[in-house]
Amino acid sequence: MTLDAAVEHVELPFEFPFTIARGTTTHAETVLVRIEDEAGRTGIGGAAPSAHYGETVETVEAVLPALLDVVETVGDPHQLARIERRMYETVRGNPSARAAVSIALHDLVAKRLDLPLYRYWGLDPTESIRTSYSIGIDDAETIREKVATATERGYEVLKVKLGTDRDEAIVRTIRETAPDATIRVDANEAWSPTEAIQTIDRIAPYGIEFVEQPVPAEDPEGLRYVYEHSQLPVAVDESVERATDIPRIADRCDVAVLKLMKCGGLREARRIVETAHAHGLEVMCGCMYESNASIAAAAHLAPLLDYADLDGSLLLDEDPYDGVPMPGGRIDLEAIGRAGTGARRT
Repeated sequence: MTLDAAVEHVELPFEFPFTIARGTTTHAETVLVRIEDEAGRTGIGGAAPSAHYGETVETVEAVLPALLDVVETVGDPHQLARIERRMYETVRGNPSARAAVSIALHDLVAKRLDLPLYRYWGLDPTESIRTSYSIGIDDAETIREKVATATERGYEVLKVKLGTDRDEAIVRTIRETAPDATIRVDANEAWSPTEAIQTIDRIAPYGIEFVEQPVPAEDPEGLRYVYEHSQLPVAVDESVERATDIPRIADRCDVAVLKLMKCGGLREARRIVETAHAHGLEVMCGCMYESNASIAAAAHLAPLLDYADLDGSLLLDEDPYDGVPMPGGRIDLEAIGRAGTGARRT
């Protein structure tokens, strides 16, 4: 079978500069992947490389030819398990590059079968959930403006970035601005175990759903300490990259966070969900700063999830692709109206 591939690097500006504990970002770096079959059907995927995981646009572009060679060698895009296994054997690093190819192939295969991806997987779209909308670190006035804009657009779940010396004030400002919102907080590894418990004790009265990655991933015993002393549920993001990480964190958190750009593909993402649930954990699917070229695929996991943080494309000022509709954060799989992931060039 003949498959043609194309790769394109694009920079996508944010609606507002976005700050977390590790720094400020003004745009998303995305590498788009398109794989076309002999009938002209095209699968769309996207890589959102993160320096935190040792990736850059340059490394993604460098390894994509080898990954696409794997696809060509296997020949049949429906051999998804075989292709993802061989891609991992070929390139152990650069998970977002592998994810881009995985997403494009799933999109293509579902289109060849004339099914939306959730139906190809046998999932119930009515079991979908809402995504959170992220509020970055900023001054109080800007935070109020961002929260007011988010609530006006109907977003009911806010994910708040922390990791400063004014974390309680940030949470207070958001709760005052959005008294009815569900609030989750994410420290992005910024706290020591002691700082985490002290901060959690201060912010818990504001009605927080859970706290994400309170301590560095390299400190599993610190994570255990926080889990055992926290009055809020604990989610882990940077501590989980692949399904094999789940047993190591299952006794020291409540929620495992998967991201396609960390785990390297949709089949591995589903393994993380199944492994985490088997260990008694809840699961959230998060994202990097991403286009709908990749967010659309992650949205099809929604019926399997307990929580979603798939606002990567919602934070962009412009996106070359449409995806799964998310009015007010509701992941509306039934509204896609087309086969594949739903990603489509605007």
